[in-house]
Amino acid sequence: MKKSILTLAAALVLPIAAMAESQSWDFTSLSSADEELLAADETNWSYDSDNTRYNHLTALSDEALTAGGTELAYAYGLRFTASANSNGNIRVAAKRLAMNGTSQVLTIPDLVAGYTVTVSCASSNSSSARGLYQTNLSSTSGFDTAATGTLTCTGTVTADGDVTLTTSDGGMYIYSIKVTDPDDTSSSGSSGSSNITSNYNSVNYNASYNQVKIVLTTGDILYYNTDEVSIAFDDDNSTVTVTGSSFTDEIVGLVSKVSFNKSGSSDAEGEFSNADGIQIITAKGWFESLYATWEPYNSDTDFATYSYNVYVKGGQYTDYTQIDEMLVRGYDGYCRADMVGLKAGDEYAIKIVAVDSDGNEIESSANEATGITVVNYSREDFSHLNYSGIGAYNDDGTLKSGAKVFYVTAETAATISTEVQTGSSKYTTATGLQAIIYNYQKGYDSTPIAFRIIGTITDDDVDYLGSSSEGLQIKGKSAYNEIPITIEGIGEDATIYGFGFLIRNAACVELRNFAIMNFMDDGVSIDTKNSRIWLHNLDIFYGQVGGDSDQAKGDGSIDIKGNSQYITVYNCRFWDSGKSSLCGLSESGPNYITYHHNWYDHSDSRHPRVRTMSVHIYNNYFDGIGKYGVGAAEASSIFVDRNYFRATGRPMMSSLQGTDATGDGTFSGEDGGLIKAYGNIFAEKPSAYSYITYADNSTSFDAYEVDSPTDQVPSTVVTKSGGTCYDNFDTDSSLMYEYTADDADNVPAVVTGWYGAGRMNHGDFSYNIDGDYGEYGVISDLKDAIKSYTSSLVKIFGTDSTGTSDGTTNDSDSNNGTGSTDDGTITDDDDSDDNTTSDGSTIVTFSDGESSNASLVYVATGNCSTSKGTATYDGKTYSTCLKMESSTSVTITTSTVYDVTLVFGDSETASFKLDGTKYTGDGSTYTISSLAAGSYALTKNASVNLFAIVFTAVDSTTTE
Repeated sequence: MKKSILTLAAALVLPIAAMAESQSWDFTSLSSADEELLAADETNWSYDSDNTRYNHLTALSDEALTAGGTELAYAYGLRFTASANSNGNIRVAAKRLAMNGTSQVLTIPDLVAGYTVTVSCASSNSSSARGLYQTNLSSTSGFDTAATGTLTCTGTVTADGDVTLTTSDGGMYIYSIKVTDPDDTSSSGSSGSSNITSNYNSVNYNASYNQVKIVLTTGDILYYNTDEVSIAFDDDNSTVTVTGSSFTDEIVGLVSKVSFNKSGSSDAEGEFSNADGIQIITAKGWFESLYATWEPYNSDTDFATYSYNVYVKGGQYTDYTQIDEMLVRGYDGYCRADMVGLKAGDEYAIKIVAVDSDGNEIESSANEATGITVVNYSREDFSHLNYSGIGAYNDDGTLKSGAKVFYVTAETAATISTEVQTGSSKYTTATGLQAIIYNYQKGYDSTPIAFRIIGTITDDDVDYLGSSSEGLQIKGKSAYNEIPITIEGIGEDATIYGFGFLIRNAACVELRNFAIMNFMDDGVSIDTKNSRIWLHNLDIFYGQVGGDSDQAKGDGSIDIKGNSQYITVYNCRFWDSGKSSLCGLSESGPNYITYHHNWYDHSDSRHPRVRTMSVHIYNNYFDGIGKYGVGAAEASSIFVDRNYFRATGRPMMSSLQGTDATGDGTFSGEDGGLIKAYGNIFAEKPSAYSYITYADNSTSFDAYEVDSPTDQVPSTVVTKSGGTCYDNFDTDSSLMYEYTADDADNVPAVVTGWYGAGRMNHGDFSYNIDGDYGEYGVISDLKDAIKSYTSSLVKIFGTDSTGTSDGTTNDSDSNNGTGSTDDGTITDDDDSDDNTTSDGSTIVTFSDGESSNASLVYVATGNCSTSKGTATYDGKTYSTCLKMESSTSVTITTSTVYDVTLVFGDSETASFKLDGTKYTGDGSTYTISSLAAGSYALTKNASVNLFAIVFTAVDSTTTE
């Protein structure tokens, strides 16, 4: 990125146009230009260092606030009437405007009948009830009312003319004033102190263009497309002039920085020539990978005549080395090859050679691209803190020694096959994606394994899904069990369609560079006792419609709960998600989570919604958020650090205080959590914007703002509900990682750029989402586009039918195992931990207070024992039971019709309640025939012990 920065001394303030449109005043910030003017005018202003404010000394009679003869941008256009006071009856600070005492008048001039006026204010004495009294407003709420807390006052302008606000009960703090035209739907895009941005011909931020970015002292940002304007700088007069074909914008005394954003649509190409042979279209590097595209040789667009050998050189490859043939593909009109698992470096080369039908390389066809740059993924996060090598890869990007690689396509998802160690001296041949992962659950095999997704994989393509409610299940044998698995997409079109992921009891798992569309419940559910999980460069789209009213877009996109810890969500794009990310339920901790460089693309809420956990949220792009940004509850501690909030009405909220305690409802009725905030930018603020800092209101606030990221939050700062304080995890070197954050104003360019959020080059799915704060319905066109999505993949040139490789050459490792049931579950009669019976039924057992298959049987509360006898079923003896006690709470969830058999102790009589209905058997087992798909509560009826539950499918009917 080419970048030029200019810092200007501010001396003049640009007048604001007469109010013919919506505008606002934000008194929670004070520009450096205004501060210079105030400090220099000792006749009319004095500085109170104890309270960090400027006090107006002289009388005002329907006058503007000026300093040194220049009107302050802070309150430009407003008029004041106040008596002289050595302590100031009008007080200006970077946290609020204060009107001291009674009979002080603030006038908003020249308003239009029908406009709406909204004022956020509070009594300057929290123990004294006070209010603002108005003229020329009707249908009011909050005005003419005395209160001790924060007031949100609204009213409609009765007649064209002035509106006055008067203190009659005593001093008042004013945090913001907004005047909006209810018929102007574009007004929600304006922002900033005094609506300064509306006076210029700037455009919206757009990563597809090279743009100049002008940051104002008010915090607002102006963007101009560089190919449409010329720019001149006048340091002497503190002026930046932007000239377009039909306008000239002179920005006087308000500019703090000017920089240039390069288009995020591309990055440096490798060098190549196309004189003869294969015609290369593009060759580029990306994160720990590179790729090239080219025209089909001799116009072989149906790929029937030629295949291709592709070689890579650079990094760990001293000489040209052939890449796996499965990485070479044909698309509609072009060919493509990707190489993954590369070290960072800037001298990579790729060579492409056509191969004839006899397998001979055509030397004259060869072409190469050189000077390709490969960079590393960022590993500055909690998942990598004091830990290296998540998944199948080393931290330098290369595959771990001995790692297995499988190419997963629609054709191979159910046929990939390998031996997995499933006992101390036992190996099982597992066939199918889920079956291989399932056998890792036995806890004996620690071989790193990479599953490389090519094209689209649907729920019908895989051998089976381990979770009936989520999809593919990755589960460890016990809590935090290391399973070094990477599931990664190849290229720009890798897509998981129709299901998501459930991760339980696992550590050392990585998901990267693929899309998840039309998922079942959650896109990714990091559910129970997981650690060192790294999710990055994912595109998360709509899921299937759920049963609850807030699940029209699916349930959670990425949820983290169940005492999961050291988790990172990085460089992911959330496409109009409904509930982006739940982070915590009732964890005991410590639970340290990072969200960074994600693109919340017009998503609605939970970015994330945090309970109990300590979370670092940095350099994320909140782009047109429908409901709210970050939500804190249940004693959580959240550091919101240098993020960019565009068109976000409620950027941060803590439960039952600040913004969450105003308006028409709360995002949570739980106790609050504490947010520490630093260096965030709030652009294009909608009319409903609300952000209350601790400096605004020390008892009911959204966030505690700090001057430096290393500043701590004092222990005296506590939540209004719950009384908990911030844990300062981010300033404890023993708990926190080292990281380098981008400046917040650069975040949109970074996150939407070449190395930005989502899949490589932002994937093959193109849709421009519209709508901002307050718009959170399902976008029907987007939904239809997702439903009809297909990849343009035509051919994979590799001939490896099992999709197996060692990762560098296409050496088939075919193991066409036997012993799998129709649903792909591995049968193994010698293993007492098996989950199937002799007739193929699924049997669920218990240990450590959990079931062996939580997607079917989830133990919310329950105690296990090995001293309650035994139970025998299907020729096997089980010695661990779940005790049926008053506190025992179990949920059975099925997606098809089953005969369900509950197995109790051999000497016991079966007894239980299902959804409150009592069942008692004649012996130790009881079978419910044809239990319909659904969710059922299993609780105690008598003091007996449950050893197993057996599920026997009776038909293939499923529910969505």
